[in-house]
Amino acid sequence: MLRASASRLMGLAHGAAARQSTRTIVTAKLPDLAYDYGALEPVISGEIMQLHHAKHHNTYVTNFNVAMEKYAEAELKGDVATMISLQGAIKFNGGGHVNHSLFWKNLAPPGECAPPEGELLSMIERDFGSLDALKTKFAAQTVAVQGSGWGWLGYDKATQKLAVATTANQDPCSTVGLVPLLGVDVWEHAYYLQYKNVRPDYVNAIWDIVNWKDVAGNLAAAK
Repeated sequence: MLRASASRLMGLAHGAAARQSTRTIVTAKLPDLAYDYGALEPVISGEIMQLHHAKHHNTYVTNFNVAMEKYAEAELKGDVATMISLQGAIKFNGGGHVNHSLFWKNLAPPGECAPPEGELLSMIERDFGSLDALKTKFAAQTVAVQGSGWGWLGYDKATQKLAVATTANQDPCSTVGLVPLLGVDVWEHAYYLQYKNVRPDYVNAIWDIVNWKDVAGNLAAAK
């Protein structure tokens, strides 16, 4: 009976290992841009865009994939200590990938950026008073981010209202309880080559290339 029980346990363990070994590893891929690197000039230079997308974002993708592969290996071995140690790298690089993937879609060449309209504009006016008031509040909070981080326009599902928030480093907007609609990267690599240390000029200028159609689409999907 003991031999039978041992055999059964071995069978269960083998089955669990087999299921784990066939588990798909979540991976990230650098997204293509819908515009050329120089298309956002004069607001963001082509040099910044190339470095930001092809170098910085690509590094987040690479490091996330490496961390996820190591996590899968540790999980297969039951190495909980390693799994825990990888959480920071997964959050940081995964957040960097998610945030930047949204950021690129939030932007469009200056001549293609129509003002917000419809439900999005109505909600902006309801929750902030006006588009200008939203820009003022967004700029004030985003410029005030200490060190590196992001400024967000998000949708709060609980209150069904729009809200402005910030996150540190590469923390996603979801960490503050909002669905991200618009994100602005205020890491220095996003603007320093062009705007130097004058972050307010960068944040104020970026409104000229906000793709409000994309923001409206994000709002519709969030609801």
